[in-house]
Amino acid sequence: MDHVIPNLNKIIEQIAITRAHDVKLKNYFTDYSACEPLKNLSLIKKKSQTKHNYAQIILDESRQQLERSGELLWASKKYSVLIVLQGMDTAGKDGIISHVISGFNPQSCKVHSFKVPSAEEHMHNFLWRYNNKLPQRGELVIFNRSYYEDVLVTKVHPERMEQLPYSLGYKVNDKFWQHRYEDINAMEKHLARNGVLILKFFLNISKDEQKSRLLERLENENKLWKISPSDLKERSFWNEYVKAYENMLSNTGQKYAPWIIVPANDKKVARTIIAYTIAHAIDGLNLDYPKVSIDDIKQFKLDKKNLMQNKN
Repeated sequence: MDHVIPNLNKIIEQIAITRAHDVKLKNYFTDYSACEPLKNLSLIKKKSQTKHNYAQIILDESRQQLERSGELLWASKKYSVLIVLQGMDTAGKDGIISHVISGFNPQSCKVHSFKVPSAEEHMHNFLWRYNNKLPQRGELVIFNRSYYEDVLVTKVHPERMEQLPYSLGYKVNDKFWQHRYEDINAMEKHLARNGVLILKFFLNISKDEQKSRLLERLENENKLWKISPSDLKERSFWNEYVKAYENMLSNTGQKYAPWIIVPANDKKVARTIIAYTIAHAIDGLNLDYPKVSIDDIKQFKLDKKNLMQNKN
């Protein structure tokens, strides 16, 4: 992928959040055509290729690299990978999982989606149920929505929170949310120190694009299962969610656990950026296969010789 690295690296540098600062989503694009480095991909593609065809080439190359990297990750058992996917309803999280991670060995790749907390989960702190699903060494785990829901949905709808020890004097105010951001940062820093590669993707779609995708589902009976009445109700809280996402991104983007604000109006371009980012990050771990002892090598040579001589 050497021929595209300079271009995609420029994109990722523009859309990565690696330190705490004031993030405004209006300053980040939802459509790839608004991004100069991405537009400039056309400068190095063949004339016979459309932009989408070129994105497919990069996506295919990234998936092939992911397949190789996933095997190394599983074999070496040195690191693990946590992928966090967040975004508004219809942002494309499920499609990314099916199109980007398809090359991974099922043994080493798991996907967890988190719904409304159970009665047992409500009896623990808000991070408890997520800690139970973290990757073991050698695994890649995808959180399709994550612990960040507890500074998003619950911030827009604070009446849904049931995990607060009110007897200790907790109040849901700015200080409360700041404490939650600090808890998340501390957890992620602990994970990173212990060999977990953390990559977090916010799928940034426009309100118009969400409307288009919702209408497409409503007009297709085969896609009605993908939508619920709550999706349409939540759309009325768009501005509140934008503010909650901006606060989240402003407070939890760190070098050890960066946020990538992916332009997601175009699904193929979004998948391409995410596949490349994951493949490039795992490749940067400089993994290698476990070493085989000299005695084992001698035994394998003997076993090979015996197998070749055995006619059965």
